[in-house]
Amino acid sequence: MIKNKNIFLEKKILIYGLGKSGLSSYKFLNKKANVYLFDDDLKKKFRNQSNQRLRNVQALSKIKFDRIIISPGIDILNCKLSKFLKKNISKIYTDLDVFYSFYKNKSITITGTNGKSTTAKILHEVLLDQNYDCRLVGNIGNPALSEKKITKNTVFVIEASSYQLDYSRLFTSKYSVILNISPDHIERHRNLKNYINAKFKLLNSQSRESIAFIKKNDLLINKKLKSKKYNPKIIRVDLKKTNKLIKQLENKYFLSAGNLENLSFVLKISEILNLNSKILIKTLNRFKGLKYRQQIIYEDKNLIIINDSKSTSFASSENLLKNLRNVYWILGGIPKKGDQLNLSRKDCKNYKTFIFGNNYEEFKINIKNKMPIKHLKYLKDILNEIFFDLKDKKTKKNIIFFSPAGASFDSFKNFEDRGKYFNQLVRKFLNAK
Repeated sequence: MIKNKNIFLEKKILIYGLGKSGLSSYKFLNKKANVYLFDDDLKKKFRNQSNQRLRNVQALSKIKFDRIIISPGIDILNCKLSKFLKKNISKIYTDLDVFYSFYKNKSITITGTNGKSTTAKILHEVLLDQNYDCRLVGNIGNPALSEKKITKNTVFVIEASSYQLDYSRLFTSKYSVILNISPDHIERHRNLKNYINAKFKLLNSQSRESIAFIKKNDLLINKKLKSKKYNPKIIRVDLKKTNKLIKQLENKYFLSAGNLENLSFVLKISEILNLNSKILIKTLNRFKGLKYRQQIIYEDKNLIIINDSKSTSFASSENLLKNLRNVYWILGGIPKKGDQLNLSRKDCKNYKTFIFGNNYEEFKINIKNKMPIKHLKYLKDILNEIFFDLKDKKTKKNIIFFSPAGASFDSFKNFEDRGKYFNQLVRKFLNAK
């Protein structure tokens, strides 16, 4: 599969950022090119004894690189190599570019503000059950370059973030998916226009033989589609048109608006790929969902507890929240710039809201006058108050909805760490009942 014209072969390459994608790029390219490594965290451990680990900017600036592979988490405008990267902007690529330059396999690349991981996971399970050699990579699962034993028949389901797409120059996908777009990551992209442009790099890179699946009734997507003519065939997924297969599903997981939206895309893709509908229904009925994404962690006749730690914006919380009643909503963390709660006061009449952490005032701006709010700095204190309140409310089913609507980095390593901590607290309170 390797061709001599490959732009990474035998080149002098800097890999900037030694997270999962950076390390996978190094391991993949190390024997194919002259590879150098750099990370903003100079103390970061790297097990391989590479003599080409650059430990300061001065050493790096003396080398003329042919290519620079940058990790998605790095902000070109706010990092140790900002000046260097601006001078070498035309040399910047991503691990997805490397992946595409070596493998021209069919891929289905999924992006959007909400639902990427869940949709990618559902589609991966669907394709495996239909006997595809299917790999789940990108923002979910392994970095693409970590995959082994790839054949010409291997199909990739790729979850792609706006960060990855923004830096990519070569990558393209046979099938692209934009689930939805709402304001997100504005602190990184600087404005909404740049964020939307990053998502639409997926369509910009596609050929006339490609297909793009997009949400039909999405204002921001439709506005962008009208701005120019795109090469791929555009399939608009109408969430209001109920696929006949949905009526055959018994899985309660797909009752929420957000998960039904994810499912609608999977069904449309399955239709285009001409998948076996009987096998498809069995797969969907078995689907359990992902950890910390609208995950029911406890249920009895009086109480449901949902861990949705993955939620980092109001839009992601709203998808399920608007279908719930008698809710204790727990949110907090680092709010997204420009984020807004689009629920009316009428929608929120059965909610009690608890905000944890240090950003109470910023969350309050969006929520005030819509529902009762209480601020307690620590999650354990919030749960203590909720469980005390529940002692007098055993006549109807109540829901504790942990959906932070903010990033986790104020107190946790990531959303998984936050979700795990919430589960630990819940177990202590349930055992004490």
